[in-house]
Amino acid sequence: MSKIAKNPIVIPSGLEVNIEGKIVTIKSSKATLTQRIHDAVEITKKENILQVSPIKGIESADAFAGTARSLINNMVIGLSQGFEKKLILIGVGYRAQVQGKKLVLSLGFSHSINYKIPETITIEMPSQTEIVIKGVNKQLVGQVAAKIRAFRPPEPYKGKGIRYSDEEVVRKVGKKK
Repeated sequence: MSKIAKNPIVIPSGLEVNIEGKIVTIKSSKATLTQRIHDAVEITKKENILQVSPIKGIESADAFAGTARSLINNMVIGLSQGFEKKLILIGVGYRAQVQGKKLVLSLGFSHSINYKIPETITIEMPSQTEIVIKGVNKQLVGQVAAKIRAFRPPEPYKGKGIRYSDEEVVRKVGKKK
């Protein structure tokens, strides 16, 4: 059995867990998340603890059990605390602003970029060059952050572009005379 799958998932108060066959649904006051787990995995619930275990005799069931445990744990963390990613815009004239349900980015192109914000995601702007993406679904928060970063990834010579707040950009030396 994998090391990850051995760890039980403790469900905090305020979350309601429902297991129907291979579909796990977790509800909170914020939202509801649903995840279908692999057929090689079994989930048992005792009071406020979930235990994920592989079904014996199925090849690679251990890996599926570890993955299922991580997915369910991310659902519990997302609904109880939430996830967030921070992006920083670096460059002269680079700025962003939220207008309704879209993010408007000025990134040095001849036009501004309009990005439609998904339903369950909220974007905050502490300043014009900082973007904070928040949501309950870890995968969706990361995907939105990656899409916004892909509009202008950091370049290695001047370091201009959109980067994660904890990202280190390796700088290259320019041409020499």
